[in-house]
Amino acid sequence: MSKLLDTEEFKAKAEKPGFLEKSLNKVEIYGNKLPDPVTLFAVFTLIILVASAVFAQLGIKSVHPGTGEEIHVVNLLNGEGIRTIVETLVPNFTSFPPLGLVLVVMLGVGLAESTGLITTFMKTTILNAPVKIILPTILLIAVLGNTAADAAQVVLPPIAAMIFAALGRNPIAGLIAGYATVTGAFSANLIVSMLDPLLSGFTQAGANLIDPNYTANPAINWYFMIASTFVIIPVAALVTTKITEPRLGVYTGKVEKLEKTTADEKRGLIWAGVTLALYAALIVWLVVPENGILRDQETGGIIVSPFMTGIVPIMLFGFFIPAIAYGFGAKVLKNDKDVAEHLTKAMSGMGGYIVLAFVAAQMIAFFGLSNLGPIIAIEGAGFLQNMGFEGLPLILGFIVIAGLINLLVASASAKWALLAPVFVPMFMLLGYDPAVTQVAYRIADSITNPITPMLAYFAILLTFAKKYDKNIGIGTLLASLLPYSIAFAIFWTVLFSAWFLLGLPLGPGGNIYLP
Repeated sequence: MSKLLDTEEFKAKAEKPGFLEKSLNKVEIYGNKLPDPVTLFAVFTLIILVASAVFAQLGIKSVHPGTGEEIHVVNLLNGEGIRTIVETLVPNFTSFPPLGLVLVVMLGVGLAESTGLITTFMKTTILNAPVKIILPTILLIAVLGNTAADAAQVVLPPIAAMIFAALGRNPIAGLIAGYATVTGAFSANLIVSMLDPLLSGFTQAGANLIDPNYTANPAINWYFMIASTFVIIPVAALVTTKITEPRLGVYTGKVEKLEKTTADEKRGLIWAGVTLALYAALIVWLVVPENGILRDQETGGIIVSPFMTGIVPIMLFGFFIPAIAYGFGAKVLKNDKDVAEHLTKAMSGMGGYIVLAFVAAQMIAFFGLSNLGPIIAIEGAGFLQNMGFEGLPLILGFIVIAGLINLLVASASAKWALLAPVFVPMFMLLGYDPAVTQVAYRIADSITNPITPMLAYFAILLTFAKKYDKNIGIGTLLASLLPYSIAFAIFWTVLFSAWFLLGLPLGPGGNIYLP
């Protein structure tokens, strides 16, 4: 076992806690005193309903910066509001985006775990790799995972936990590291992802208020996001090894002991590899040709296409098909009844998540219906405009405000739809290219993702964590995630400041200053 996991080191750290350790301990202690997450989300929902009634009576309103439309707080406790609650309760749950995504992806991932495919793959590949590259590899995959949009937030953390457990490290630390990185580095990547054209569309709309001829291409932040990838990975690794693992300590729960790979397992792995290669070839055939079926049929594009919007079912079969092949090759599966049993076993642990998702879906839906989120975002923007900052301090102030708003409004596109019409024109009038405003927003939108319960995937993180510690609370998770948000904020802001002061291009067609 490595020095990092040495019990005496953990004891020493516990006996002489520093300022950070004391602060995180307080977050954990007070956080764990909170009610059960289901109760907590229910209380938040009640608070939102009451706040909607109070602020509606007070006549609280804001003006949408893009349309000029007045946005009023909607009272959800008057007659019309109660009718809305009754009529939308079920749709709020059934249309809750993470619900279908999580359950569909977990069908494939769960079957791959249940049949033993993931365990065998780890035994023969990852666990035989040099120890020093395992964590950076996990974190790199986490950063690149945003290419698959939200699916990576479901798939990667539990796999990282399994890898940590197999290495004799605390699986909850792996879970935390995977989740913190895939959410906290949501905008960093080596390639242009689905998020880029989504944000650039709002950026262009905001810029056109000043310059009707301005066009924002999806890659205007690409150079900066590539550089961000190589900053985020070592920072996340440092936080994981120096803070997260020492705080969580040695895992004392039951972990499956990995035996040597058997002949049946090797055969199953070969079958899984062959079927995965064939499946990948099929996807390539559907995507790569100019007339590919999964390309956008009008533009021929890939970034905005059925391939990207259909990434969840593509990932489902990417796990499901090799898992079936492995099961029969390793003689774990003998017939269709065995497949059904393993699928049932894979999904049996999702009951707690479904309950939590029901309550969380209501909270998020009612917060949106009340219009409290947009009003908070608009008023926050107005506060920043009145602060009187200039140059880099002004943009850093924007990062702080947008990061705080992200704690309440987790949707990247929803926030940017509100903020872009305010800040893109505002910074253009000061001589800054819209690419600067967009990249500052992307930093802000990412760094507080790990610690906001308003991000729907926080609920699934808690569900995964309870698999290893049924008594784990929100406080433990927040205390473990907070160092990542702080570290990402510091180092990402330093990178941005240096980039800004050097006047480097942020991407093709994206500069610091307007020509």
